[in-house]
Order: sequence, then C-alpha cells, then structure tokens
Amino acid sequence: MPKTVFITGASTGIGYATAQLFHQKGWNVVATMRSPEKATSLAQLDNVLCLPLDVTNFSSIQPAVDAALERFAAIDVLVNNAGYGLLGAFEACTAEQIQRQFATNVFGLMEVTRAFLPHFRSRRSGVIVSIASIGGRIAFPLYSPYHSTKWAVEGFSDSLQYELEPFNIRVKLIEPGPIKTDFYTRSPEISQQPGLTAYDSFIAKVMPNMTKSGETGSPPEVTAAVIFQAATDGIQRLRYPAGGNAGMLLLLRKLLPDAMFAAIVRAATIGRSS
Repeated sequence: MPKTVFITGASTGIGYATAQLFHQKGWNVVATMRSPEKATSLAQLDNVLCLPLDVTNFSSIQPAVDAALERFAAIDVLVNNAGYGLLGAFEACTAEQIQRQFATNVFGLMEVTRAFLPHFRSRRSGVIVSIASIGGRIAFPLYSPYHSTKWAVEGFSDSLQYELEPFNIRVKLIEPGPIKTDFYTRSPEISQQPGLTAYDSFIAKVMPNMTKSGETGSPPEVTAAVIFQAATDGIQRLRYPAGGNAGMLLLLRKLLPDAMFAAIVRAATIGRSS
C-alpha cells in the first residue's frame, strides 16, 4: 500500500519539487498551499491531493489534515516547508513584519506539527521533517528576523525529538544552503522605513552578494532528494545538510572560532575581512 506525505508550502520551490519527487517514488501526496487553484500541474497527477492551508490561519490547518486523512486514511510523513524571509536592516522592520515572520516560519510550523501528533501517536509511527536552513546555525547580515525563526525551528525540533521517541515518531531537520528558487526574488519581504537612510551603503554592498548566492545555489530538487532520504532512511538522525555547500559551511562554523568565522562571513557578504 503506498505511503502518504503531507507537505506545506507546496506551490513553488522546495515544496513543489518535494511533491513531484514523492509522487515519482510512488507515494500519495497531499500538497497544501494558500491558493491550491493555482496548482494546475500538481492537481493533474494521480494520487496527488491539493488542499488549501495557510499556516498563519490556524483554522485552516485541521480541515486540511482531516481532508487528507479522509482521502488516504493515514499520513506517514509531514514536511513542514512553508516559509519566507524578511530581509533588510532590523531597525527598519516593523513589529507587524517581525510578527508575521514568526507566525509563518515558527508558530505555523508548530501548529501544523501539533495537529499531526495525535495521528502519529495513535499509529506509533510517523516522521516530521521541518525545513530549517544553514541560517538556523549560521547568520548573515540583513536577515536577523529570518535567522531568529530558523534558530527557533532548530531548537524546537532538537527538543521535540526526545518527547516523541517513545512513540516511534522521528523528527528531522533539513538545512539547505543557498537554493536556486524564488526565495531571493519573490519570497522575501523587504523592510523599509521612510527617511531611514543610514543603512543604505551597507545594504548596497551586501545585497548583490546575497542575490548572487541564490543565483548560483543548488536547484530545489537537490533539497527534495535530501528530504526524501530523511523521510525514508528509518534512522534516528536529526540534521541533514542539503546542497549549496551546506555541509562544508556548517562544518566550518563548528570548527572555527567565532571571530574567524565572522571574518569569513564579512568577506563573503560585505567584501572585507575585518
């Protein structure tokens, strides 16, 4: 009997590539997104169910879970993929922007996870795969709220794994490096404050380098393959680097002193080493 995966944020990028890959592997796929009527290519595939789900609208979560279970009877894997990046100087960020960033990347992810726990516990089986980032353990300029959310996802998942082990529920973190998706173009929300120009020269130095990292990053299919590996390897492993030199960067962050690694970040993003 085919297994079933439930994916949030499946309309584009990593979520879309993941839905395609699981389908190719013979799985049933529940592809959720804010506007499923736009998912014409996914909706045409056999054993793919496209459902509306906005992770910031908690009332939309349980109906999507219920509809998925009604169609496929059981869910084997949850992929928490929905997210976006708030970009810009922190001083220019509004309280509403920061709250929205956390609502999507952290609170929505937690609420979707909570909705699946009774089902996974009753089956004494399940895999929760959450898309974090190398930005959950490494920080770059102009992404402070985004990094804050990804560090939160890392801590949440690291703790949750111990609670769920007795129920044979595995928790996985995917840590992509730069990915060639619309994350750097369509996905980011840019913070701006009228009259605040103090950061303009800094932003002008950093932004071209950050954009270039996206243009030269790994395709989303690379991360989708790591997601599939994490979902199916059957081992109690938490973290999975994915593409974009993620493994090397995380290793350097682990081995190098803070000052030395910060110098590397400055050189790569600002163009100076100190």
